[in-house]
Amino acid sequence: MTEQLTFIVYASRAAEPFDHDDLVALLSQSRVNNSRDGITGMLVYRDLDFIQILEGPDAAVRALLERIGRDPRHTDVRVLLDEQTTERKYAAWSMGYEPTAPGDGSDGAVDALRTADDDATTRESADALGGWFHGRAGGSTDRPAPVSRG
Repeated sequence: MTEQLTFIVYASRAAEPFDHDDLVALLSQSRVNNSRDGITGMLVYRDLDFIQILEGPDAAVRALLERIGRDPRHTDVRVLLDEQTTERKYAAWSMGYEPTAPGDGSDGAVDALRTADDDATTRESADALGGWFHGRAGGSTDRPAPVSRG
């Protein structure tokens, strides 16, 4: 039997800027928690904005989203896409992360996600961002993508 999974894309704004050390701490804790809870996904941080893709068991993903909503480091948490799926797209990453930079190819997908006004556009933009991430992070691995300085 195929496991039913929840796939959520959300955006939030950082209450305060995150520097490299802040991101390392956030990613380290997220990877421990997500591994424990069977959640996989990826995170983008740019100009105080977070975009995160989460996938995993419904109860675990929804509990995590609730914790993020209460986390004082996040403001304006908005669910952009909420779907059911049977296949993980980020199975190799408990919380994948690749730094973004102007002109690196992530700009269009991030901006499109921030402004999408329907599920089809949001799905297309999430897929584009995922393609950018997979291209940067490389092939499948059994461990999370390393945190690197941009």
